[in-house]
Amino acid sequence: MNVLIIGSGGREHAFAWKIAQSPKLTKLYIAPGNAGTAQAGTNVNLQVTDFEGIRQFVLENNINMVVVGPEDPLVNGIHDFFLADDQLKNIPVIGPKKDGAILEGSKEFSKRFMQKHGVPTAAYQSFTAENLEEGYAFLETLTPPFVLKADGLAAGKGVLIINDLEEAKSELKNMVAEAKFGTASSTVVIEEFLKGIELSVFVLTDGENYKILPSAKDYKRIGEGDTGLNTGGMGAISPVPFADEAFLRKVEERIVKPTINGLKADGIDYKGFIFIGLMNDNGEPSVVEYNVRMGDPETEVVIPRIKSDLLDLFEGVAHRTLGEKTFELDERTATTVMLVSGGYPEAYEKGKIMTGFETIENSIPFHAGTKQDAGHVVTSGGRVLALTSFGSDIRDALSKSFANAERINFDKKYYRSDIGFDLV
Repeated sequence: MNVLIIGSGGREHAFAWKIAQSPKLTKLYIAPGNAGTAQAGTNVNLQVTDFEGIRQFVLENNINMVVVGPEDPLVNGIHDFFLADDQLKNIPVIGPKKDGAILEGSKEFSKRFMQKHGVPTAAYQSFTAENLEEGYAFLETLTPPFVLKADGLAAGKGVLIINDLEEAKSELKNMVAEAKFGTASSTVVIEEFLKGIELSVFVLTDGENYKILPSAKDYKRIGEGDTGLNTGGMGAISPVPFADEAFLRKVEERIVKPTINGLKADGIDYKGFIFIGLMNDNGEPSVVEYNVRMGDPETEVVIPRIKSDLLDLFEGVAHRTLGEKTFELDERTATTVMLVSGGYPEAYEKGKIMTGFETIENSIPFHAGTKQDAGHVVTSGGRVLALTSFGSDIRDALSKSFANAERINFDKKYYRSDIGFDLV
């Protein structure tokens, strides 16, 4: 099979690394890819929402499957684009159509969906500039902290958690009336704050059958001890020790099954990943949010733990035979530590030469924000490189990731040396 992966981050490098191991693979392409994906396949200079360019490439290179990494092309309808084209419609796209991608594309839609299908989640109401005063009144009924979520996609920055009531009112106005997050925050979902400890569970589904992938926990804050600004993710651990068998059974019965059945009941033919952001409150799971793709950096610890052929699983999704596919997991713990550019998540410089790759031992380097430039690997993003390691437990795996974090060098390199601090 000839496969095209859409995307350029650590998640896409993890997909490429795993798919490259499949005996079913003939040729692998990644658009646009990065310096790491170039080692697993061939990078293609196409942007993820350039559907016409992707169409031309797919037809010229006899592509048999398209795997979509990020949310943007899914929410913008790349799957629908393929189905509407006579020359593309029989090429499987791994990732939901637009009617399924709205689970991530609209927070309001996803909350309504959960309510309708009995999926446990926080109480909420939605507001726009037209009913701003009602939004203020609703905030007054809640106990802080207050959670404000932009309805649309805001590049991971559209969620505010605020302790002060007046500040929450001010930010609500900024979002709906002053377009703080552009059109993404023209509607804002205000919801009650869920207590507990967060984790993620990932599901791969063909619309009828599903496989539950390993649980993972990521670390969003830039600073040690989970302090400072939110990032795209500074590291991750899988499996999550507090997500035991009993808890994961509850997740399957109360959340996964009602979600898959709800999609079917609503006539949404969903083929791809569902990322379920969860809160564990004393062993009781509830949904923080859905995403319609794999998370990053969680992918870098989840995908390496899958022993089965990922391309074979994707074929099962395409042909609705996922239930017949074998699905084996590595029981060991996987951890990943993200190296980031100095200044991230605020202003940072790109183009820093990276060295030390040849000294890495006992870790898999997944490139997130890198590119090739004049024979060098250089930084090209805020989050630069994820170092994933296996171990007998969290400490063992982390010791390998941290050791290799010291071996990679680039100007103003930074990483959190306390990933997993709350779990060990």
